[in-house]
Order: sequence, then structure tokens, then C-alpha cells
Amino acid sequence: MAERVGFIGLGAMGTPMAWNVHGGGYELGVFNRTPAKTRPFADEGVTVFSTPAILTAESDVVVIMVTSSEALDTVLYGDAGVLAGLGRGKAVVNMGTVSPEATREAAEAVHAMGGRFIDAPVSGTVKPAEEGNLVVLAGGLAEDVERVRPVLEAMGKAVVPCGDIPQGTHMKLVLNLMLGNLMQSLAEGLNLGRALELDPDQMLEAIDGGPLGAPLFRMKGGNILAGNFAKQFPVDLLAKDLDLVTGAAGKAAVPLPQTAATRETVSAARALGHGDEDMAALIRVLERLTGSEVRS
Repeated sequence: MAERVGFIGLGAMGTPMAWNVHGGGYELGVFNRTPAKTRPFADEGVTVFSTPAILTAESDVVVIMVTSSEALDTVLYGDAGVLAGLGRGKAVVNMGTVSPEATREAAEAVHAMGGRFIDAPVSGTVKPAEEGNLVVLAGGLAEDVERVRPVLEAMGKAVVPCGDIPQGTHMKLVLNLMLGNLMQSLAEGLNLGRALELDPDQMLEAIDGGPLGAPLFRMKGGNILAGNFAKQFPVDLLAKDLDLVTGAAGKAAVPLPQTAATRETVSAARALGHGDEDMAALIRVLERLTGSEVRS
């Protein structure tokens, strides 16, 4: 019999990830706090559970993909939470980006009940999630990571062991620090180039043809020139993640001057009403300041 996987959290990332688990041949069950998002799964014969506790009791591996530490607490704890249905040996995999503190607390609670906990946030946005090309940043005991590796590989092209808990979360914070700063650098570069009367398409060609060539610049640059700010990784989530980054850095006494500046641009983008747009909308703050748009 196929291993039973319960999936909690059917947002922009969780939905394609859950479909990839289903496509991997696993016996899938789902739960979402907004029931309407479960209907496409029910239509395909996937079991929809009414609570995380019942889902967990009927699963061997539970995957949680929610957007914040508070959301993780909501589905994990309480009379109807994951812990209420947890049995010895069951594995709980948190794949959302939450604080290191929330990760440690969740792991301790799962371990106290005899379960396995894997700290496994992902690098990648909606398109890689749809294609099964995420990079999974796995923290936890090596044997626990190996226990769930086949499930993780149904959603990602690579599983990177990062060490003990919460090192998966720590790795994700480092990557998102770089992601935010790269997005800011692209926005500033394109905005300056436009002010200097450079052709936007030629700017992207020059970036892509040299050592700065990167999929991120190619994709986000193309979207900016097309005026396409449909969210893949929204500004609001970037703000949340950069808050986690700066919080962790503060506790480690590590200065992040560039990241602090990027965080201010993110705050400005939210203040201007772009929080639910893709992070490429950071350029809209700079465009507002200079009074010109960067478009083809």
C-alpha cells in the first residue's frame, strides 16, 4: 500500500506541491483552513479532512506549508491540531518559512510525543513549485530526513541536508536575505539605466550575457519590462521573511546594513499598496521617486 501523506496548507505554493505529491503515487489527504481550496482535490478523489488532528491520525507523513509562525501554531497545537492526532514514529515536515524559535518549539513538541520532525523550507516560488523543481532545505536527524526524502523529492529537484534543527530554517533565511537584496539591486540598476536613457531590453541583454546573468534577473527583469507584477513571491511575504532575517541577525549580533535598506524599500512598496504584488514591484517605489517607468 502506498504511504499515506497528509498535506496541510493549500495556498499558492502548497497547492502545486500537494498535487505533485499526489502525482508521485502517494495516498494523499489534505486540510486547509479555507475549505474552498480543497474542492479541486475532492473532485479528484483526494480525501479532505475536517481537522489537522484527524488528518494526522490517518497519515504516515504530515507536510505543513503555511505562511507564518502564527499559522503553524494554529494547525499544530490545540484540541484539533496535528499534535492531537500524532502517534509514535509519524513524521511531521514543516516546509513553510517561520522563525527559528517557532521551528525549535514545534520540533520539541513533536519529539515529546514520539514523532519525527523535519525542518524543510523550500527555495523557489510558484513556477518551480508547479514544476516540482523546488530546492528543499532539510534540517533534522539524518535518519529522519532520509525517512521522508522520497516525499520531498516528489516536490523538489534537490534535497539539501543542512544539519540539525533549525538549520533548514537558518539556511532559508540566508537565501531570502540574498533574494531580497538581489531584487533591490535589479530594481535600482534598471531605474538608474532608464534615467541615463539606456534601452531596457539592452540592459537585460547586457546583464544576462555576463557574470551577472542569473535566472532571477532574467525572469524578474522580463516581468518588469512587461509591466507584469502578478505575484509569484509577494512583497508582503518578502517583508515577513526579511523581518525574520533581521530578527535572527540581531540575536546573533550580525550587522546587515544592505538588508536593512532593502527592508525599507519593501515597507515603502507596501505603503504604496503593492503588498499583494510580486516582489518585482519594488521597482515601483523607485519609479515613483524618479517619475518615470522602466518598460520596454
